[in-house]
Amino acid sequence: QVRLVESGGGLVQPGGSLRLSCVASGSIFRFYAMGWHRQAPGKQRELVATTTTGGSTNYADSVKGRFTISRDNAKNTLYLQMNSLKPEDTAVYYCYVMEVPRPPGEYDYWGQGTQVTVSS
Repeated sequence: QVRLVESGGGLVQPGGSLRLSCVASGSIFRFYAMGWHRQAPGKQRELVATTTTGGSTNYADSVKGRFTISRDNAKNTLYLQMNSLKPEDTAVYYCYVMEVPRPPGEYDYWGQGTQVTVSS
């Protein structure tokens, strides 16, 4: 069992930045993929960004060029650097782990989420 704990959310003005962290209870170097989803009130959960052990990254079109995902295996931590934030980025952000390749929509572990609010 892997426990994931997110942090770094908060209230930020439009155009501002935040860095989310997701600390795993064990070593992450063996995980096939890690990433972030978000869910805004009244909306479905949306895949935001993914990174794999091969070093590839993928982003939702809505965040390309503004968000950067990275992982630090030595610290067992996944990050999401969010720049040029917009009100529509407001959501609860969840990190996830995929230990091995799985069909789309299937994941092994989830964190509890961290709230990001973009508002003036």
